[in-house]
Amino acid sequence: MSTNCYVLDPLAVNPVDRSVTKLLYVSVARYSSEWRSILHTHPCAEVFFITGGRGRLKLVNSTHPINTGDVITVNSNIEHTEVSSEEHPLEYIVMGVDGLEALSGDDGSNGYSIVHYQSDKEQLLFYLKSLIGEIETHLPGYNIICQDILEVILLLLMRRSEFTVTFIPSTRKSSRECAVVRRYIDHHFKENLTLDTLASVAHVSKYYLAHAFTKEYGTSPINYLLSCRIKESLYLLSETRTSLSEIADALGFSSPSYFSQSFRRIQGISPIEYRKQSRQNEKSLQPPG
Repeated sequence: MSTNCYVLDPLAVNPVDRSVTKLLYVSVARYSSEWRSILHTHPCAEVFFITGGRGRLKLVNSTHPINTGDVITVNSNIEHTEVSSEEHPLEYIVMGVDGLEALSGDDGSNGYSIVHYQSDKEQLLFYLKSLIGEIETHLPGYNIICQDILEVILLLLMRRSEFTVTFIPSTRKSSRECAVVRRYIDHHFKENLTLDTLASVAHVSKYYLAHAFTKEYGTSPINYLLSCRIKESLYLLSETRTSLSEIADALGFSSPSYFSQSFRRIQGISPIEYRKQSRQNEKSLQPPG
């Protein structure tokens, strides 16, 4: 009789931080005429497994070819979409994973990674199909098994040197969502923005956004929006002859009176008083004629 005994290392470190990563959803997609390739974001990372066809991963400033066997990770809040080849329709399985971030590029800040996965491909597909089977059958304890399968899949991927990820706790994730909203306000403050609009940008509830944003920046999203508008109005009041009504309309205020009220609350004086003071200061700086 021959017996082989293998002893596991009790001190081995698990490279997957299971206290941070969480599987949120799994989808199976195949290209059809209803496919809409529109740039969008998610509040979690998405990990795509291209199981058939070919196409392109489209980002805001770049486009990358993707083929069968590729594993693509797109970080949270990165605008992206998948464009399929007409002759070779894309098929893929995608996991939404909270707490995961791909590192790619020289500084790790590309926001995505693409790894061509051929070795042990069947093993990887086995676990992906097992994951889908657990979700479809919905048997007791399926969610725990799904989390365990996620960990196995990530470990298999991490054995490839090209697949480099880090794990981000929820506090940093919250900061990212707030940063996305703040950047959106910086670029769109002249538009008719509401808390609902801003929450949809970060794919979170408006109640969560209001709390997280205030905690992060010490002011609410709407007050930050107002401060951006008032800052722009300072230039218009001092450097142009644009009327208060036109300024209010251009900066997204519902009325001139609301603009004046908001301006006084933030600046301590009315818009008319500010314009008068700025012109007096300008005259005082001019050399005598």
